[in-house]
Amino acid sequence: MRILLFLAEGFEEIEAVAPIDVFRRAGINVTTVSISNKLTVTGAHGIGVNADVIFEDADFSGDFLMYLPGGMPGTTNLENHLGLNKLIKKQMEKGQKIAAICAAPSILGKMGLLNQKKAVCYPGFESLLKGATIANSTIVSSDNILTAKGPGVAIPFALKIIEELKGKDTAQQVANAMIL
Repeated sequence: MRILLFLAEGFEEIEAVAPIDVFRRAGINVTTVSISNKLTVTGAHGIGVNADVIFEDADFSGDFLMYLPGGMPGTTNLENHLGLNKLIKKQMEKGQKIAAICAAPSILGKMGLLNQKKAVCYPGFESLLKGATIANSTIVSSDNILTAKGPGVAIPFALKIIEELKGKDTAQQVANAMIL
């Protein structure tokens, strides 16, 4: 299964770039999608990243995991993109996986997509996870939704996603090769 990782101005760089690297080490096809009208997207700490494609030109056919990095104002920019909101709803209707880290799980909470699911987010955003049970951990997998607390768990989060997509052995091999 491939991963579509969405980039918005002000995204948290660690939560996007580190997972891209880890996913590719596992042989997963990752496409970075800019929700801006330009390929170069600047993160919350001034680091520019060249996306593979802009949203309007992306291929949303077939099965894929959606990955939403957090950061501010990146999360707000993702939340305000109408096309992305429609895609998130379609992904949920199909029962496909969505991964969100840091403040990004709040997008799913505000959309009412976390009802009866366990979730985590960056401290202080819990009230926005409407309908969710806040878990006492840093990474949570609940049905088709994966959430994580923040930048410090970006690599373990990526490994959890690899485990879900390609199995525990592949995730462990990637972790071992990275001396984790």
